[in-house]
Amino acid sequence: MTTPADLRDVRDPELPGRLLTLERDELVPLLRSRADADFALPVAACPGWTVRDVLAHCSSALIRVVEKRFEKGVFSPECNDRDIAERADWSNARVVDELERGMTEAGPVIARSDGRLDAVALGEWVHAGDVRATFGEPGAYAGRGLPEALALLGTITRARGHLPLHADLDDLDEPLKLGEASGERPPGRYIGDGPTLLRLYAGRPLDGAAAYELAGVEAAELNIFGD
Repeated sequence: MTTPADLRDVRDPELPGRLLTLERDELVPLLRSRADADFALPVAACPGWTVRDVLAHCSSALIRVVEKRFEKGVFSPECNDRDIAERADWSNARVVDELERGMTEAGPVIARSDGRLDAVALGEWVHAGDVRATFGEPGAYAGRGLPEALALLGTITRARGHLPLHADLDDLDEPLKLGEASGERPPGRYIGDGPTLLRLYAGRPLDGAAAYELAGVEAAELNIFGD
């Protein structure tokens, strides 16, 4: 018999695209409203990168997905730096145009993949939060895409066999199951809001985050994007 829990474990191929579309509709108008000087602001969550660098990285990653360009070393730090450098002489408006195109066209490509590209969509959403945080926008890691981001986080952590964690979230009516229970350790427990949970999993600074409780796991163990 199929249970609701079983259904939550099934990958929704359209979910990454929905998240990208929701984020596109919030982020792109914000970017188009900002002065050029704002694109030169340093992004605390991405040391050494400006807002423009983050956006150039995001747009290039999505266009790689759209065009299916996955050469050796793709998405490595070295590859990311090259992609940013290739856009060095672009106007800020052109970078935003490419980002809008990528957020529009990458979803169907990700949907047809086997799930390994799902993290690209979540990474784009996190980087959009990084940019909003740099601009001082309220709810930087929240917004209309939050439920989709949380659902996608669950999908990705289960697919990767990440350590198990049960999250009781202020933002959802039902607990969110993250990771994959292996029997090697009991699930950790998180109590708090969704944006803070996502910041923990993305390894983002928690300055100004809401209070939360975490038991049975260290915060550093949750990071799915590496250092």
